[in-house]
Amino acid sequence: MSEIPTTTVSDVADDAVVIDVREADEWAAGHAPNAVHIPLGELTSRLDELPDGDTVSVVCRSGARSGRAVAWLVQQGFDVANLDGGMKAWAAAGKRLAGDADPHII
Repeated sequence: MSEIPTTTVSDVADDAVVIDVREADEWAAGHAPNAVHIPLGELTSRLDELPDGDTVSVVCRSGARSGRAVAWLVQQGFDVANLDGGMKAWAAAGKRLAGDADPHII
């Protein structure tokens, strides 16, 4: 299998649109401010919601689910990259979170 395109938190703008493939409870607890929530299980039926343009980062909690999503999306011809370290890395870098009253990563 070929390498999965990957990006780092420092390479993703704070206001970038990212695709978040986590489950609803994870999303509600805390997510990137401009993220689009498409749970991994719904990805195949919601491809029309992926933004056009530059490479889009795909994120989950730590990078495993988003890595699977990126591998599949690349096969479908999408310009995407896995966000290395996932939302755990996003939060650890001090990037803003949206979500519950006290946004956090679960």
